[in-house]
Amino acid sequence: MQVSVENVGKLERKLTVRIPADAYETQVKSRLAEAGRSVRLKGFRPGKIPVKVIEQRYGAQIRGEAMSELVRTSFQQAVDEQKLRPAVSPAISTTGTPVNGEIEYTATFEVLPELGKLDVGTLVVNKPAASVADSDVDAMIDTLRQQRRSWVPVERAAQAADMVLFEYAAQAEDVTHPAQGRDRVGTILGSAAMSKELEDKLVGHAAGAEFDVDVTFPADFRVAELAGKPANVALKIIRVQEAKLPEIDAAFIASFGIAEGNMDKFRGDVRANLERELKGMLALRLKNEVVQKLADAYPDIEVPNGMIENEARALNQQAQAQAEQQGQAYTAGPLAYTDMARRRVIAGMLIGELARQNDIRPDSRRVAETLATIASTYEEPERVVELYQRDPQLMNSLHNRVLEDQVAEWVAVHAQVTEQPLSFSEAMRPA
Repeated sequence: MQVSVENVGKLERKLTVRIPADAYETQVKSRLAEAGRSVRLKGFRPGKIPVKVIEQRYGAQIRGEAMSELVRTSFQQAVDEQKLRPAVSPAISTTGTPVNGEIEYTATFEVLPELGKLDVGTLVVNKPAASVADSDVDAMIDTLRQQRRSWVPVERAAQAADMVLFEYAAQAEDVTHPAQGRDRVGTILGSAAMSKELEDKLVGHAAGAEFDVDVTFPADFRVAELAGKPANVALKIIRVQEAKLPEIDAAFIASFGIAEGNMDKFRGDVRANLERELKGMLALRLKNEVVQKLADAYPDIEVPNGMIENEARALNQQAQAQAEQQGQAYTAGPLAYTDMARRRVIAGMLIGELARQNDIRPDSRRVAETLATIASTYEEPERVVELYQRDPQLMNSLHNRVLEDQVAEWVAVHAQVTEQPLSFSEAMRPA
């Protein structure tokens, strides 16, 4: 194999590779023979199909696969020999036709920049610190009670935290909703799930009450033609219900898998779950802090355009999917995320370079622990673990996640660190 490299830009390289045609033909023959042993064709006994028949039926496919494999393996060998670090997948150009006993192809790609020795000693990093208090356990148990509450009809007027079933018809300047009759909906007063202003107007009215109110619907209101518009709304209260919380007794505790209904065991399990969640959130906060400080410290490094474009497309797709889930129109494109994508790529490159320079590798024990934590949030954890173990892409993502956490912790040891005390609720709040 002969290899030559041409610099066609600051980070762009053009690799020309020549491979002996015999290597290609040998691989084609091997694949044809393998197909002859495994393919089933009507009229032929298994393993007895003539090579000519295999060539006629599957020759083009087999040759294409052989060429792809040869390019893949030789490209990896070539970049290793030339000590190149591709940033994105290469663009391959070849005729695939042997000339003078050789097959030639060119691979054009961007490489990761040489960053030099990275020094994190001057970085000022705020490291979050928090713990789980008894009051946090109490609050979580109250949340669990809220999740298992029942609703009981009442005769009194509606008040905050009640569930109200009502019918409404709205008349805005240019629209009537619904066109005929009324819509029947339910909401918990104070949740703002329907409209905070409208929910406030329901307070003080009992079942059977009919009245009109003037409100301005929120911009993200579920009925698009009313969103953001002032309207007169005719209301009729159908039912008012108040929440009834379950007692914290043996039956309640047993419903969480603690058969003996032991309160100490229950509180211990709740605390352990909160501590596991807190550990993950503190790690995420530290990683975000380190990523931000690294990106601030190295804002002007050369960045492969292909990496920025890929990241911008990914961010755009995420935003588009979120908008569609919320029923909102989406008109932005990848260009809107270029600056954010550049910053994220810089941070990712710096994290990767720190790992490389300091020989930081994903710890297998932490990978297993992280996977167990992810799986524990599902009803069938063992199936989630099996899914990850069978999917190389998922496992690669998991390894990268653990590696990023380890690099962030390494930076926190070697940088100028100030501990940032937080309460449990502050720490768990999305940063």
